[in-house]
Amino acid sequence: MTTILVVDDSSVDRKLANGLLLQESGWNVIEAVDGNAALEVIKASSPDIIVTDLQMPGMTGLELIASLRKSHSHVPVVLMTSRGNEEIAVEALQSGASSYVPKRSLATMLVDTVRRVLAAMHESRKHSELMNRIGERTENFVLENDVNLLMAMSRHFQTVLADVWSLDRTDRLRTGTALEEALLNAMYHGNLEVSSELKEQDHQAFYALAEERRQAAPWIDRRIHVNLRLTAHEATFVIRDDGKGFDPATLPDPTDPENLARPFGRGVMLMRAFMDEVNYNASGNEVTLQRKRVRN
Repeated sequence: MTTILVVDDSSVDRKLANGLLLQESGWNVIEAVDGNAALEVIKASSPDIIVTDLQMPGMTGLELIASLRKSHSHVPVVLMTSRGNEEIAVEALQSGASSYVPKRSLATMLVDTVRRVLAAMHESRKHSELMNRIGERTENFVLENDVNLLMAMSRHFQTVLADVWSLDRTDRLRTGTALEEALLNAMYHGNLEVSSELKEQDHQAFYALAEERRQAAPWIDRRIHVNLRLTAHEATFVIRDDGKGFDPATLPDPTDPENLARPFGRGVMLMRAFMDEVNYNASGNEVTLQRKRVRN
């Protein structure tokens, strides 16, 4: 049985919505007269989906969505909007609502909209269940020295983690930052052999030299090799460049107050802050970053 919560301060509109929804077999409808009452009903009844008016006294539909994002983000919300509320409806959709139905079109659109949102929710849950049973996923890439490609690589890995691990936005961005730093180090300092000292002395000269070397031998032929091994519990990223390598022990301590504002070792500091383990090979041209699904 699917439980639908209808929230509206208008008894006429609640009755109309209830009547339409109850025509669908297997749907149970409960009610709340405003946003505050809805929060109490949600605690007691755990509805599968919420259909709410946008403009209500006390707590608007937009405020209800904001509250639900903190405590019941898994419950989809469908808005019922009156004429003239289009801008607020757009804001609500951007804030997390799943869909909306103009009140003037409830009779023709409400049931179908709720049905489609429920189907999408069910598919998403099944996909999450499937991803939680993953054994191992591996990916291998060979990239040219192109910043746009490296940023696309980072975004791809963030998407993979969101898909397989349901990693939240903050953790995805932190992981993405660590990967970007590793990828950029592989390109600028590894393949193109442009030093951090130059960046500190002359920011523009650093990037000008990098661009010059990107198009000249021997640097133009060097590649960045990226491997991902992902399980249900751990992600391992291996990033190797074709450069000469370096001795990681020679990196200045980036946590030293004197070095915090300098480019030396900044990327390594971010990698170590956002990953569980960061290890270089003996020649310094390959870094392995490990991230556990549940961090200590």
